[in-house]
Amino acid sequence: MAEFRTIDDLEVAGKRALVRADLNVPMKDGAITDTTRIERTAPTIVELAEKGARVIVLSHLGRPNGEAVAGMSLGPVVAALGAALGGRRVTFADASVGPKAEKVVAAMTDGDIALLENLRFDEREEMNDAGFAAALASLGDVYVGDAFSCAHRAHASTEALARLLPAVAGRLMQAELEALHKALDAPDRPLAALVGGAKVSTKLDVLTNLVRKVDQLILGGGMANTFLGAAGVGIGASLAEADMAETARTIMRDAAATGVEIVLPDDAVVASALEEGVAIRTVPIAEVPRDAMILDIGAASSDALIRRFGGLKTLVWNGPLGAFEVPPFDAGTNAVARAAADLTKAGRLISVAGGGDTVAALSHAGVEDGFSYVSAAGGAFLEWLEGRELPGVAVLKPRS
Repeated sequence: MAEFRTIDDLEVAGKRALVRADLNVPMKDGAITDTTRIERTAPTIVELAEKGARVIVLSHLGRPNGEAVAGMSLGPVVAALGAALGGRRVTFADASVGPKAEKVVAAMTDGDIALLENLRFDEREEMNDAGFAAALASLGDVYVGDAFSCAHRAHASTEALARLLPAVAGRLMQAELEALHKALDAPDRPLAALVGGAKVSTKLDVLTNLVRKVDQLILGGGMANTFLGAAGVGIGASLAEADMAETARTIMRDAAATGVEIVLPDDAVVASALEEGVAIRTVPIAEVPRDAMILDIGAASSDALIRRFGGLKTLVWNGPLGAFEVPPFDAGTNAVARAAADLTKAGRLISVAGGGDTVAALSHAGVEDGFSYVSAAGGAFLEWLEGRELPGVAVLKPRS
């Protein structure tokens, strides 16, 4: 990865390595309900410790808005982090800067690991404050950015701090950047992007960028309804954004001008309400009843997408094809996701997916581990799809 420095470019033995991780894990009644983010950053921490670094982990948790909120302390994360690190001892400092943090760091020896308190307990973190960054920098000798999911925010720990120390990408950040670069910046073609979800308005910049980069743009969910309506197809009582119709038509014209194929459903599963047990019908897309809602793609559309996938080299996936949270409207997303996973396992497809609802949909389909790469980043993944330069990534580029 020539554009970014990595751990391989640093000699870390005996040095204090500040690792910006994303340990913003979901909690309920003080217990962690999903340790995925902890497990994903663990290899970076283990490698640094085994190379003799004194590893100081930085993270936020929740939105405390600059206040010390007891329920958002990183203290309860210590045990889970230690477990993910193979049972290694993790020391906790109940402050991110100042005497308490300094005392914990001063007591460390080579190979030790410490976790500092929630960065966002200090209001200066989200302000990208130079003074707060300097206080953090005083605790370390090198900076390791390993939180791609936070890289779209120019905060003190993701941007200003990285400018004060030798800065490199950790293994999770490296894996994210390499996968995303391979998927969209230097893809094997044909390249398709599957974009679903409820609204065009929330992904307008994504669509505008993708239509300049992909060979095929596959649309699903409420977003597809808006495009169908804009093309003059009756969509009944389906979720759509009528005020985005002209925008949809502009995107379709731009796609036609550049030879990008926009793929919309051929049939749909419709019902009178989004609820389990409701009567459903599968109808051609041009025959949606006026009082019915499109809630999933039909079998013909699923089969067509599966055949289409067979001719692709690369697939970028963001968003479900239907209301997958409520069976049986998960059938289309499940079938298509499983086909993509099968092609990936067979070595015929590079598949990269990301976004909160996307990860949930792929997990629901049982194929989260079947894709080439599934990004746990939400907003950062979307901003990457929009073609933006992320501040927490840009700061890791070699300095002149």
